Amino acid sequence: MKINAGTLVVIVCVVITSSLIGYTFGQKGKNSEAQNGAPQTQEGKSGPGGGNQANGGFGGQNGSFGGQNNQTAVSVKTQVAEVKTLHDYVNTNGEIATQSSIEVFPDIGGKIVSVNVRLGSTVRRGDVIARVDPSTPGTQYANSSVYAPVSGVITQTPLKPGTTVSTASTITVIGDVENLQISASIPERYVAALKPGLKANITLEAYPNQIFTATVSQVSPLVDSTSRTKTVILNFDKKDSRINSGMFAKVTLFTLDYSGEITIPSDAIVEKNNKKYAYIVRSDNTAEQREITTGESVDGEIQVLSGINVGENVVIEGMRVLANGSLVNDISKNGSK
Repeated sequence: MKINAGTLVVIVCVVITSSLIGYTFGQKGKNSEAQNGAPQTQEGKSGPGGGNQANGGFGGQNGSFGGQNNQTAVSVKTQVAEVKTLHDYVNTNGEIATQSSIEVFPDIGGKIVSVNVRLGSTVRRGDVIARVDPSTPGTQYANSSVYAPVSGVITQTPLKPGTTVSTASTITVIGDVENLQISASIPERYVAALKPGLKANITLEAYPNQIFTATVSQVSPLVDSTSRTKTVILNFDKKDSRINSGMFAKVTLFTLDYSGEITIPSDAIVEKNNKKYAYIVRSDNTAEQREITTGESVDGEIQVLSGINVGENVVIEGMRVLANGSLVNDISKNGSK
């Protein structure tokens, strides 16, 4: 085999270059070993370049390659698990009226000759409200007095003098404005929960920021076939002069109470593969995923029947990015924002 001069030159250059590269890496390895006090290579701890375990070079524990990075804590907010009562309710509208309202009729027909009351007047039973002259042309009779059948307040403007009336004519109406009630219609799907004694919160257009309390006193035995509602009557728990008969009321009627179970926000639940989970923050600031079973839900709060214990810190914000064992920073606990 013959080797010409050109081929020989190429071979010599390759040998020289390889030697120089080997020398260069050898010197770097020695320098690194001298600085860090670690051998160039240690299986599982240091890689080429002499990275030590603490600071890490190519093969160090915290190094850029092959190392284990520190875990970043996920900021979350938590809530202490506790037993609460959930109050289910129905919202509806109602009308305020007097508990008793009596129409006043004359005992005889004729013409009203005098009226002794006006709208808003307070009367007692037996007071004379008006007088009627039953006389007709060619006849003369004594005036007939119209008496108040009950005590109360005149709630309808009385007829004026000179008005001709019969025994079927309503001269005025007397109401018991001290004891007002609310009439409200409840949808048919809630009738199973209706009973006397249920509590309600009442708000009025005139006082939108004020809540008045009332209690159901009567429940209609029938469901209206047209509206598919049942009427309930509520009495105010306290008398208040600001409330007037005829006012429009917004009624929040509390129908059922769900008690005896831990409750958490519904948004704290994560669903995976048709199962429900919540995250608990452990004492070592790591998250633990718990499978839970749930019960009734009202206004964004839900009962937890199993999976969480009273007093545990339940993640209520930030749970979407958590995994079991994730390091967490509870900003609701340390006050961070």
